[in-house]
Amino acid sequence: MQIVRSVRDMRQIVGGWRAAGERVALVPTMGALHDGHMSLVRQATACSDRQIASIFVNPTQFSPSEDFNTYPRDEARDLAMLEQADVDLVFAPDKDEMYHENHCTKVEVQGLSQILDGEFRPHFFIGVATVCAKLIIQTMPDVAIFGEKDYQQLCVVRAMARDLNLPVEILGGTTVRESDGLAMSSRNSYLSNVERTLAPCLHQEITGVAHRVAGGDPIEAACADATSHLDQAGFSSVDYVSVRDAETLDLPAAGRPMRVLAAAWLGRTRLIDNVAV
Repeated sequence: MQIVRSVRDMRQIVGGWRAAGERVALVPTMGALHDGHMSLVRQATACSDRQIASIFVNPTQFSPSEDFNTYPRDEARDLAMLEQADVDLVFAPDKDEMYHENHCTKVEVQGLSQILDGEFRPHFFIGVATVCAKLIIQTMPDVAIFGEKDYQQLCVVRAMARDLNLPVEILGGTTVRESDGLAMSSRNSYLSNVERTLAPCLHQEITGVAHRVAGGDPIEAACADATSHLDQAGFSSVDYVSVRDAETLDLPAAGRPMRVLAAAWLGRTRLIDNVAV
């Protein structure tokens, strides 16, 4: 496994692969890897000849009040996990490599970036779209894989790649869960023992919403009940529980696939999750 810190060195290696006709897959991460990330790596291995995993905690998707400085980091552990998974190349740039001092370009996917998570974190998807565009342009993959746990992010990246005509296929990877249903996330390490016992309630409630909506119950009532149940269970606050079109994230329309999405706080930990209807 090669570990590369510069765009120049990485492009030289990937250029050789592409000249040889090899199919390249990218798995972008912010490190603090867990089994959810590794499932994306396995998906990449199954659909490509060469695999790149990136490790970069992207500062532009954190607001000044968020957890950039405390976000979990353990590069040595991450590299060991990726090497065991037979990843060919790890791209681990520093901030100066990704954003030089005169960097002034941002990518915004309008509409998708202002709803749901974008309403509560208005800076977030600009940072995501910008860094993902850069990573795709830098690594030149045929396919890039993003976890469905961050479902709105997946939708934003797909729209960005489509609108910018980036020659890459964007694939979603199935959410990997703990045995009690909690979606795996690097931020789960923030949860106290008590909060950890409450955290699976989020998945339970949105699964209940999905079943009710599939059975014909009114969407607004199902979401309101789930929000109330989370409040009663001990969640600090609920940002949203919402049913949306599974492809566009617009409000649902008859005959279209739907997705239940939610975000809620347990103490200082913001949990997000989603399930199909």
